[in-house]
Amino acid sequence: MAVEVITFGCRLNGFESEVISREASLAGISDTFVVNTCAVTNEAVAQARQAIRKLRRDNPERRIIVTGCAAQTQPQMFAEMPEVDRVLGNDEKMRATAWAATQTLFETSRFDLSREQKVAVADIMAVREMAPHMLEGFRNGLPRVFVQVQNGCDHRCTFCIIPYGRGNSRSVAMGAVVDQVRALVEAGHVEIVLTGVDITSYGTDLPGAPKLGALIKQILKHVPELKRLRLSSIDSIEADGDLLDAIATDERLMPHLHLSLQSGDDLILKRMKRRHSRVDAIAFCAQVRRLRPDVVFGADIIAGFPTETDEMFERSRSLIEECDLTFLHVFPYSPRPGTPAAKMPQVDGRLIKERAKRLRGTGEAALARALAREVGATRQVLVESETQGRTVHFFPVEVRDGRAGEVRSLVIGGYRDGRLQSAAAGRGLAAS
Repeated sequence: MAVEVITFGCRLNGFESEVISREASLAGISDTFVVNTCAVTNEAVAQARQAIRKLRRDNPERRIIVTGCAAQTQPQMFAEMPEVDRVLGNDEKMRATAWAATQTLFETSRFDLSREQKVAVADIMAVREMAPHMLEGFRNGLPRVFVQVQNGCDHRCTFCIIPYGRGNSRSVAMGAVVDQVRALVEAGHVEIVLTGVDITSYGTDLPGAPKLGALIKQILKHVPELKRLRLSSIDSIEADGDLLDAIATDERLMPHLHLSLQSGDDLILKRMKRRHSRVDAIAFCAQVRRLRPDVVFGADIIAGFPTETDEMFERSRSLIEECDLTFLHVFPYSPRPGTPAAKMPQVDGRLIKERAKRLRGTGEAALARALAREVGATRQVLVESETQGRTVHFFPVEVRDGRAGEVRSLVIGGYRDGRLQSAAAGRGLAAS
């Protein structure tokens, strides 16, 4: 039986899972689960541990390898789990040599590895370069796929463990990114999502220090057959002039931006060690709307950061309206060991949950208003499956008899359960 990768967390992990599947298979590994973990919250780590235990109960004869950010930051914890046969770090999981060494260990030691043999996790902070990984296509066959352009982060937000799981910022050379995008488009993928840990810091480590906007323009110029280009989460304070120009002038760059905002209160932002203010966030959204009036924004917001008062929380909640946010990712604050925020005065856990619930409610209301505004509009919908597609603004749309990869011009007739409905979803409205 082949390698099966179970992915937790971000879009970057999704791309890396494709590389893992290829490299592990090429190394001869089989009958194995690879759990690609996330460390962003305590809950994410707990979910991975729970999944590992279930995999062992249901598949006692198959091996289990654990990798990803949680494996990088807490390798011994996973090595101590009797269900786990091997722990690979975030750098190792992308290297063919690490998978070959793992296969050799499995062949010579079977299931009898010592705790020391189990762990192959190097110092991620010592990793300075970003090797490109070319994929001919994605196993899932979906029309929307990810391309990694950057990894790591040079910033040290006080709540965030990810730099310790990913290392310092490093970028993929522009030519390699363009080649990867071209290969995926030639393989039939319609929409490319550029992803990384902090993609707006792209290029600082490359010769000439090109920025994300320059990369986007190179992709759009040199892969003219690309129909849709989308960005994963960005840090608005790092947005450069070329990025804003591309948003304004090229319709192939999707009018949907997800912002790493985290809070709407200036003192909390300072204690988080963020580099933007509330005014900066509002001004950025207004600027982009002037350039691309139909743009839709999403955002990450943390509920219950240490020292957050009711008044501070309300400033975060009101930011949803002031920035006209549509897609909200709410994170109940979770103290991560080793981060400065974990040592700050904590908000009561019940209050954190209550604030997260209220934020989600405000976000759901904002999404409902945005969906209502779509009724009557004609949208280009990328079909993902027999029953669902996505508009350029990333709104999900119910479709009928969908063929993954086709783009349909659909009139929006209504919405329900967070999804748009077409006025007539038959093939008579299909576009090339």
